[in-house]
Amino acid sequence: MDKLGKILIEAGILFILIGGLFFLFDRVGFFRLPGDIVIKKGNFVFYFPIVTSIILSILLTIVLNLFLRK
Repeated sequence: MDKLGKILIEAGILFILIGGLFFLFDRVGFFRLPGDIVIKKGNFVFYFPIVTSIILSILLTIVLNLFLRK
């Protein structure tokens, strides 16, 4: 049970850090790049971050290739 507690605490800290990054990126405007699709009709808003997804995919591919290359 001791290991499980440590894993849960580490996962919680990781979630807090990721949430903080999302909050920071939203304030900076990182998730509102030109090319992202936004449709507003009345009280309905549809947001599809296509350019943000492409950039994150490229960055994650580069980082994972650097760290996981054998």
